[in-house]
Amino acid sequence: MTSHTPLLTVEAGPAHIDLVIGDITTLDVDAIVNAANQALAPGGGVCGAIFRAAGPELIGACEALGGCDTGDVRITPGFRLKARHVIHAVGPVWQGGGRDEDVLLASCYRRALEVAADNRLTSIAFPAISTGIYGFPQDRAARIAAGTVVSELSANPRGLSRVVLCCFDAQSAQHHIEAFAGMGLG
Repeated sequence: MTSHTPLLTVEAGPAHIDLVIGDITTLDVDAIVNAANQALAPGGGVCGAIFRAAGPELIGACEALGGCDTGDVRITPGFRLKARHVIHAVGPVWQGGGRDEDVLLASCYRRALEVAADNRLTSIAFPAISTGIYGFPQDRAARIAAGTVVSELSANPRGLSRVVLCCFDAQSAQHHIEAFAGMGLG
């Protein structure tokens, strides 16, 4: 199931958050977030799809950045994507929950919103960071994503008017719907 029609829209300050199922590489937003590795090198899953869609120029742009720490982000042009920029967020590898994984994942969302604002972007789309090969439990990651984005946009929208949480499949979307419901939203 692929759809860019929101399954759910949540207001957070002057911004709104849309939950969609689809291919993040096809979204027409100012920036899409890449679930990146520390080397900012092409990988599998969402990362590999973004590199393929953006074209070979993205590899050179990422190599010039010299990597990125877990929990932080870097920005590059979007090259051949509809999105004008890619914000590369290095999420944590799940190691059982006792190594600050929650804090590091929340930092990815927070830092991406900050970098988007610093670059005067008004729309950004996130995948479910760290839930693929990095093994972060999907339900837990959805609660962190929803909670962090709502909290950050409510406290300081930073000029952002639209945030998209782009899920790869219905199961991921359901975890996000439940996360918003748990916050009394949606």
